[in-house]
Formats: sequence, C-alpha cells, structure tokens
Amino acid sequence: MSIKLFFAAVVFNFLFSNNSFAFFADSNTFKNTKYDVCFTPGGNCTDLVVDVVGSAKKEVLVQAYSFTSAPIAKAIVDAQKRGVKVRVILDKSQFSEKYSAAKFLEHEQVPVWNDRAVAIAHNKVMIIDDSIVITGSFNFTKAAQMRNAENLLIVYDKDFAAKYKNNWYNRMKSAEKIN
Repeated sequence: MSIKLFFAAVVFNFLFSNNSFAFFADSNTFKNTKYDVCFTPGGNCTDLVVDVVGSAKKEVLVQAYSFTSAPIAKAIVDAQKRGVKVRVILDKSQFSEKYSAAKFLEHEQVPVWNDRAVAIAHNKVMIIDDSIVITGSFNFTKAAQMRNAENLLIVYDKDFAAKYKNNWYNRMKSAEKIN
C-alpha cells in the first residue's frame, strides 16, 4: 500500500467512523478532554481567541508566524494591563511586515522575541494559565478570519498545555529578545 493511500485510509476512517480519537506525535490519547473548535469561513475564531485571552488570570504565552489582528493584539495588551504575565515569540518576518503587531506590542511594553534561528517559525499557539492551548492553522490575522479556510483548536488540559509550554520555552531560548 502506498503512503498516500495509507494516509487517505486513516483520514477516511477518522472522519467517518463512530470512534473519536486524535493522533499525537508522542502517541497520547485525547479522551474526556474539553475542547472548542472553530473554522473559517463562517466561524468567528478571532472573537473566540479574544475571549479566551480575556479570561487569562496569570499568564499568556504566544507563538505566531503571522500576527496582524488588531483585536487579538489588543486583547494581549489588555491582559498585560490586568497584571497577566504576557510574552510573545514571533517569526522573523513579523519585524519587517508593514502591518505586523510586532511594533504595537513592543510599544505597549509586551516582551517580544524574534525566532530567527529557524527558517520559518510557523507556530500559531497560545498557552494560557498553564491549562489552555490555542492552536491550529489559524494565523492571528484579519485574513485568517475574513478570507481563508482555517481551523482553530482550543484544548483545556494541563498536561497538554505543559507540553506546549515546554516547547515555548525551548523556542524562546534560541530566539532574540527585542525589548
């Protein structure tokens, strides 16, 4: 069986079976874990991200490839103003893009890192209060909300969040602090 046929069979089985399961690189299971999903076009993923960031009480960690969404940037700044510890790692492209949130976040004294050690820092991740992970293909951009077909997954699980937080710190170690 070819690799393409194998993966097509796996995807077909996942989509059309009665069993709920997910694949993870480290072979963990995904049972009885609360999650939210959002898809564009149609779903308001930006508002969902803003609401979850707005619920943060102690920490918001961000990794972003493309970040131009004013409502999401404002929610991050507002969280910091509420006393939430906020830190952001951005792909190197965000420091030369005309409409990037990088300058806005820097101006608002949000700690920002430039992840230029890799070809592309393609992450779209937020870790909130050590217990919530926002991820998916959804860039934090107006285009992701208004024009693209995207997906957003929010997982409410401390063990899951710990793995993402560990990766966040590994990326930060190799990134350049901007402010």
